[in-house]
Amino acid sequence: MKIVAVRSYLKKMALTKPYTIAYNTFSNVSLAFFEVELENGIIGYGSGSPAEEVVGETTLQTANNLKTDFIQNFVGRDIRHFQQLIFESIQQFPHLPGTQAAIDIALHDAFGKFIGISVAAFYGQKIKALPTSVTIGIKNMKETLAEAKDYKDLGFKILKVKTGLDVKEDIERVVKLKEQFGDHFKIRVDANQGYTIQDLKKFMNATKGKDLELIEQPMPVGTEKELLMLSNEERKLLAADESLKDPQAALMLASNEKPFGIYNIKLMKCGGLVGALGIANIAQNANIDLFWGCNDESIISITAALHVAYACPNTRYIDLDGSLDLAEDLVKGGFEIKEGVMHINQTPGFGFNLI
Repeated sequence: MKIVAVRSYLKKMALTKPYTIAYNTFSNVSLAFFEVELENGIIGYGSGSPAEEVVGETTLQTANNLKTDFIQNFVGRDIRHFQQLIFESIQQFPHLPGTQAAIDIALHDAFGKFIGISVAAFYGQKIKALPTSVTIGIKNMKETLAEAKDYKDLGFKILKVKTGLDVKEDIERVVKLKEQFGDHFKIRVDANQGYTIQDLKKFMNATKGKDLELIEQPMPVGTEKELLMLSNEERKLLAADESLKDPQAALMLASNEKPFGIYNIKLMKCGGLVGALGIANIAQNANIDLFWGCNDESIISITAALHVAYACPNTRYIDLDGSLDLAEDLVKGGFEIKEGVMHINQTPGFGFNLI
């Protein structure tokens, strides 16, 4: 089945509310979209939303890359060779994971629709469903507790709390959340590289007994060796995020003493499902758990992340709430959230529909 057309466009979308992390505040997001149309009318959809501060690629770059002659040359190629097209795209756009991801996701979607099965089924779905965390940005205590109550009312059971600006305030927010909500919420923390090793030790010591699930990327990229000052048990709680961009980084971080016990995989860091599976396979062989995350993204790429996450037996955590932050989207469906648990459907491809 031949590809007869490819299309791409850039769209700025407002967020439902601004949020703050350790190094920025966001009120809207630009998303790049990519379409692959087959001769029988099937259209596969992809989306790119790279974080420039993490991977060095802007969404505008993504959108421009998707309009190049290389992409136009997909026309006339056979969708059954989608993995070869992804390989060629990685060679053409090295170190541009947003571009790679948009292409990868659209081709997977088109291929799944063509053969009539979901992408998760194509790779073999190992996990039925998991609860996602929902994210609270860096806020004062009153706002933090109010947002947590809103999430409780919506049925969510896991919070991911952004930290990294003031360790004393971070400790107070976690302690107060546990006091206010008891065992209703499991709590994860994301410091976004905001701590020193001293800050991290202080935070971990002060929150012992608070049953934190994990601490995501507590220190800056390049300081991974300092984490070896912590005990093995303490490092098992740490999740690599910005330190983990591709399978090469996954292999390096899995060698000898491991600074992280958990790998956070984002399609927008590693270039889509192919890169994600490369990381996942290394992690599985190194007995490292998987934690699937996201940026502010369309349902398109969030659903793609869910499909590949559920195809990996070592997936333990998901944090795929990025599309919930968008005030608008181009598609609907793909997944359903029930009491905080994310369920995918078995519709061919990724199972979403244009609005």
